[in-house]
Parts: sequence; C-alpha cells; structure tokens
Amino acid sequence: MGKTGWGCAAAGAPRLLDRVGNRKTEMELMSEDGARKRPGVLVSMSGLALWGIFGCAVVVMAVAGAGWDHAGRAGEEPQAGGSSRDWLLWGGPHRDFIAPSTGLASTWPASGPRKLWSRALGDGYSSIAVEGTTLYTTYRRGSDDVITALDSRTRTSIWEYTYAAKFQSSYAEAVGPGPYAMPQVVGDRIVTASGTGIIHSLDKKTGRPIWSHDLYKEFGGTFLEFGYSCHALPYKDTLILLAGGHGSGALAFRQSDGAVVWKGLDFQNAHSSPLLIEVDGQPQVVALLAFEVVGFSPDTGQLLWRHPHNTQNGLAISTPVWAPGNLLFISSAYEGGSRVLELHQSGGKTTIKELWYNQRLKSHFGTVIRLGDYVYFSSGHDGPALMTCVKLRTGEIAWQERGFAKAQLLAADREWILVDEDGTLALVEPTPAEFRVQTRTAMLEHISWTAPTLSGTTLYLRDRHSVMALDLSGK
Repeated sequence: MGKTGWGCAAAGAPRLLDRVGNRKTEMELMSEDGARKRPGVLVSMSGLALWGIFGCAVVVMAVAGAGWDHAGRAGEEPQAGGSSRDWLLWGGPHRDFIAPSTGLASTWPASGPRKLWSRALGDGYSSIAVEGTTLYTTYRRGSDDVITALDSRTRTSIWEYTYAAKFQSSYAEAVGPGPYAMPQVVGDRIVTASGTGIIHSLDKKTGRPIWSHDLYKEFGGTFLEFGYSCHALPYKDTLILLAGGHGSGALAFRQSDGAVVWKGLDFQNAHSSPLLIEVDGQPQVVALLAFEVVGFSPDTGQLLWRHPHNTQNGLAISTPVWAPGNLLFISSAYEGGSRVLELHQSGGKTTIKELWYNQRLKSHFGTVIRLGDYVYFSSGHDGPALMTCVKLRTGEIAWQERGFAKAQLLAADREWILVDEDGTLALVEPTPAEFRVQTRTAMLEHISWTAPTLSGTTLYLRDRHSVMALDLSGK
C-alpha cells in the first residue's frame, strides 16, 4: 500500500495544500471542528483500525522544574537494571513516552536526519523495544505471527519465534491482520500479545517459549474483531492484563510461570492497555473500556470505582492519562470525546468529580503530552486532524493547528518528536501560546501508525512494511 491518508483520501478525494504546505483533502480544509461527517462504513472502519498499532495507549508526559516529572507511576518499577538507552516497556523507561536521551540536534537538513539503516520486515505495526544492542518487534508471515530479536548494529535477525495466528481484521483490506502489540522486556522475558488474544512469555536470549495463555479460550475474554493489542502492565511479580467478559475481565499472571495470581471483574473490553496510578496513597489500575472507565486494585483485582464513557459500538482506544492534582484525562474518538475526572480516596473509598467534558476533542490514537497545566495531542477522527493544546483542569482550548495528519508525540532532551500517519517526521515545540514546527520531512512510505522508539540519539521508526534507524545527534 502506498502513502495515503484516511477519510476523503481513502475514497479518492483530491489532495490540496493547506497553509503550511501539507497535503489535505477538501473536507479536511473546510472545518476545524470536523463536525460534518460522511455516512458509510468506510470512515468508521478505517478509523477504528488505527488503535492496534499503539496498543491503544494515550500516555501522559510532564515537565516540572528542570526535569521530566514521572509522578503517579506507583508500584511500577521502571526497567530495573536497564541503561539510559534501553526502551524496554511500552512507552519507554517509565511507560510514559519520555526518553532520557540528550544531545539531540535541534534541526535537520531538508532531507531529514541521517539514515543509519532500513530493512523490510513484513506486515504489522508493532513498536520496537530496545535492550543494549538488541531490538525486539513482531510482524506477519503468511498466517503466522513472528516475534523477532534483531541486532541493532547489523539489522540482522538474532532469533525468531513463529506461531499460528489465523486472524483477519474486520477492515483487513486496508489495515492487514496485525500484529499490533509491542514486545516488552520484563526481566529475562519478552512478553507480547497476538491479535487473537494469546499472551506469550519468551526467553529473551533465545526466543524459547516459557508460558502462554489464550485470553479468549481460557477466560472467555471479549472477542475484538479488529484485534487484541493490550500491553501487559508489570506490577511487582505479576503482569496485569485486560481480557473482558464475566469474572475474568482483568487478570494478573505471575511473571515467572504464568500462574493466575488473581482474576475478577465483569466488563466489555476494548482496545486499551492498563495504566497504574496512585490516588491519595492508594495504588490503582485504570482502564478505558468499551463504555466506561474503571479503577481496580493491582494487588487483588477488586473494583474500586467506575464511571461512564460511551463510544460508538464500544470502540474505546486510548489509555487514560494521570496528572498531578489527581486528574484523570480520558479521550477517545467514535463520539466519546474528552473529559477530566478528579479522583480522591479515603478509607479505600474513591470519590469521582467530573470537571469537564467536550465531545469535539478526540484523541484517536497516539500519545498525549502534559506540559505544566496543559495537555497536547492530535485531535481528530474521520475529519481533520488538529494539533491541540487544552488546559487540563478547565478544558479550555488554547489553540488548534492544522499541518499534520493524525500524529503521536515523543519527548526527549526538550525536543518533541512527531510522527504522523502519512509518514511525516518532525521536531516540534508547542507552548500554550503557539505550536512551533522546527523542522519536518517526509520519511516513511507506507501507513505509519507505529509509535516511535528513541534509544540514546537513535530513533527507530516503522511503517506497515519496513523499519529504519535514524541518527538524531546531528553529527
């Protein structure tokens, strides 16, 4: 599949230039709020498919004082023993898409940053984990999924583990069958999930399987016709996963042998990954589900609270965002919109106050960055995608800017890296007053829905068919 956008472009609409030179459809240029929507299945299905690549994670990032603020990650041990160049978990060292890298160039030549290498990989959207000189990702080969380890210096395969995963997305002609989830490095294991709801734990040195679970067959999990992509949440000696269904909606597996430590809750699952937060000293796991957001105990699975968040056909995608002041930012497309809840607990009882709601603000996929009192994200679904700045506590929109297709952000060394679905790579600098683009270039040739990975000054990008390594040092 060649370079394309969704919406009108997918239906063959002419491409135009907006005020910053980006290709846009006529519909994308005509309305900032995207209020006019086209009927038909094509729009909703093409939009839905975007969740899988990113493991449905909208991830909070924050700046406080002179350094990044990783507050609110109670109970989660950030890649113990890893170096500052490692990217072991979904979202990086603190599961928040903030890289501890320094020495990044503040601009690039017109052709973009220096390409170290690229290679064909096979269908799929899985992000890339990094430990030392080893990369981990997954791709599709026929009707099988392949989990692979690559040498970051030579781009050659170290090992591959192949397993049958007969799955076809309900919008397969446009997005393919996956896989979607990123392999995570948890201790001496690689842990990942297939689109068919199978969890694997492999020896990271050899790729030898240690244990696996089928969330659909063993636990009656919610079948997701567009593919399962949840990233397990490491907590103490367990891995917490969302399955859905009755009595086993959430589960905790022991990391060493896959034994069930606890299971519980009834809910309809969606395309999301759980997030660990701390509410007035109490660790909680929050998850955005098909029609609600819930909080539960990471130690027992006990339900602590739930709050409605309705979406069309239960298509909730992004992970809730936790911010100082006990603020929980929730956002999704499919008429879900955005809202902020203020959570407090005393004596184990959690109270919920909804501060604001705006159906027009829609983080479809990708990441959300919090800088001070504001959140920044790409807002849009089947209309225009607008880079957006919103005051977290009040919901006041500071600005919305055209210029990119639906995009995600990664923060490091005071630089923000942006990758949009059309394959554009950019360095950006947003503030509450303006959205400044420092440099941009067309970098990827195919649909680009995979979250980027930064290891030191090496950026790893992936589109549907290939992976590349770029040098961001400017040397």
